[in-house]
Amino acid sequence: MDSISSKNPKSLLKQYQARPSKRFGQNFLADRGIVRKIVKAAEITSKDTVLEIGPGTGELTKEITKTAGKVIAVEKDPRMVKILKESLGDAVNLKVVQGDIRRIDVRECGIKENNYKVVGNLPFYLTAPVIRRFLESEKPPSSMTLVVQKEVGQRICQKPPRMNLLAVSVQAYAEPKIISYISKKSFWPQPEVDAALIKITPKGVPMGDTDLFFKIVKAGFSQPRKQLGNNLSKKLSRDKKETEAWLKANGVEPSRRAETLSLQEWIKLSENYNY
Repeated sequence: MDSISSKNPKSLLKQYQARPSKRFGQNFLADRGIVRKIVKAAEITSKDTVLEIGPGTGELTKEITKTAGKVIAVEKDPRMVKILKESLGDAVNLKVVQGDIRRIDVRECGIKENNYKVVGNLPFYLTAPVIRRFLESEKPPSSMTLVVQKEVGQRICQKPPRMNLLAVSVQAYAEPKIISYISKKSFWPQPEVDAALIKITPKGVPMGDTDLFFKIVKAGFSQPRKQLGNNLSKKLSRDKKETEAWLKANGVEPSRRAETLSLQEWIKLSENYNY
């Protein structure tokens, strides 16, 4: 294992006559200092089961296996699956699964515990759907420690008056926090933008009527630069005066924009929504 897995991503792919895939959004972590920082932020112990998303050539995977009790690495690219199995095949606590994390049943991968952690270096197109999927699942992880694009990490952690739909969607279920920023020079091939290391910790408190909550929030953000009263009246097919009365009754001025509302205000609006 050591002769292969000690190589950097570029050398390893060259050995296997492979190249990074733009289709899969592959930008591999090449800075081992950053890899160690990710594992430290995830607070992984020998009692933990870790689900790693998109392990690629295994730089982060190898570090996780040093401390975790069990590691399940889900990789969509069959070329990377081959590299992982050959380079880290003697790690007794590692299971490599080929599949799309957006569609795969984590229970079939071996996640049977109620307490597991998610770690991953996510391509842009996967960030929002993956986070939402795990936070909304019946068995959410105890934490998600993720490398995402810097701007996306900042959007997830925003507060009023700069809220956005993604921030509300995540913060409805969890507390997100930016641990640090990562230079684009830490990846190979080098992406166009820097990244952020974020940690998302589920609240453990179930939401009420989630369908209604997100129906209202999406209606509010349908045209972010317009007044909330107009957006909600139009998208919820409600009389404008009735909508304004509902907003005012819950302490929200109809002239405000969606980005200025706090999570608590959105929750209050959904809890006091009159059909």
